[in-house]
Amino acid sequence: MSEITQSSAPAPARSANPMRLETLVLLRWLAISGQLITVVVVRYGLGYDVPLGACLLLIALSVLVNAGLLIRYGPGHRPSTRLAFLQLAYDSLQLGGLLYLTGGLGNPFAILLLAPVSVSASTLASRETIWVGTLVIAIASALALFHMPLPWIEGVSFEPPRIYLTGVWIAILCAVGFVAGYTNKVAHEARQLVDALTITELALSRQQQLSALDGLAAAAAHELGTPLATIALAAKEIRRDHGEGELAEDLDLIMDQVARCRAILGKLRNLRPSGSDLFDSATLSDIVAELAKAHEGPALVEGKSINLAQTRAEQDEPVIARNVALLYGLGNLIENAVQFAKVEVTIRAVWDGRRVMIAIMDDGPGFPPDLLSRLGEPYLTTRTKDRFDPRQPDGGGGLGLGVFIAKTLLERTGATLKFFNARANGHACVEISWPRDTLVRNAARDV
Repeated sequence: MSEITQSSAPAPARSANPMRLETLVLLRWLAISGQLITVVVVRYGLGYDVPLGACLLLIALSVLVNAGLLIRYGPGHRPSTRLAFLQLAYDSLQLGGLLYLTGGLGNPFAILLLAPVSVSASTLASRETIWVGTLVIAIASALALFHMPLPWIEGVSFEPPRIYLTGVWIAILCAVGFVAGYTNKVAHEARQLVDALTITELALSRQQQLSALDGLAAAAAHELGTPLATIALAAKEIRRDHGEGELAEDLDLIMDQVARCRAILGKLRNLRPSGSDLFDSATLSDIVAELAKAHEGPALVEGKSINLAQTRAEQDEPVIARNVALLYGLGNLIENAVQFAKVEVTIRAVWDGRRVMIAIMDDGPGFPPDLLSRLGEPYLTTRTKDRFDPRQPDGGGGLGLGVFIAKTLLERTGATLKFFNARANGHACVEISWPRDTLVRNAARDV
């Protein structure tokens, strides 16, 4: 969309690993408890010959690992990606050791090899998940070839058929690939959406703060106008009575500085578009003209023009408030159209008794067909040096959040957005429509 997403809404800082150490330790405590109960029940409840000493040694090792991590870092610590990966790798190896002692892939609990992969896919980056998945596949492959006999009834030997073990091995490989790919993709998109919404809130908050500051500046300028006028009047009267001398020069200086202060206050009054409560609401065409005027300067510098068009109906033109979210979202879309237009940007306002619609069209190359269905998603492109170009598959810079921010803010005012290329010429077009009652009723609210 535009570079405003970079300057106005910095990406929120986020820990490399969003999961606390306490969570990993708790999962390991659960695994330790399950392993201990299973070994004891199989050995003493079912009477199967389990290598109890070796199993208990591996379980005790996990107890020491948990205790050491808690002592070293504390439960509230957020481990680095490397430390989290090492813990999951250890969990995979420890479980592999237990499975080696208890029948390898013939043990029904071999399915638990997927647990470390699932945890990694939901919390770590793709690279670490690939390493964990590779390690689990290597462990499963080794267990398919090398393992101690499956604990069974004393005096009876039970060895699963080789074809069965091969099937279990293939099933684990397929499950590792599916769990790693699907879980990591879902978790990644969820994190992106959370970050994008956070950036949207930051952008809107900043715009609201600027709007409030403009209002404060306008109020201060209004209040200071009267005392400055009094000072100027008194200085002129004294200057008239004392026409010459050093006092006259000082009075001239005072009047010059008063005039300078008035000029500064005049600029402060113009900071706020509304100027006063009387103009906090305006007709739809005035709102569109105001937003277009803000981008006419950059457009003229690049040899482009912005044309405004209206389709009037029998109903009166809607009067809406200068809502921050509405102005910010429409402004972003207009700026985007100006950037990618060749010569002309056309903004059309249409209204009737039920709906209000604004269409923004430029004569640029249009949206790539493969991106049309995805426009408005966060992080649609990768970051490059320059600017974000939502019409190019490889992006073009920025965070890829301009369209997302504009779409999110406008939808909060009740709008529906539609991105498409015009059939006649293939030019990009964005239609923003509201139910008329919703726009008039809700535009004055803080979104």
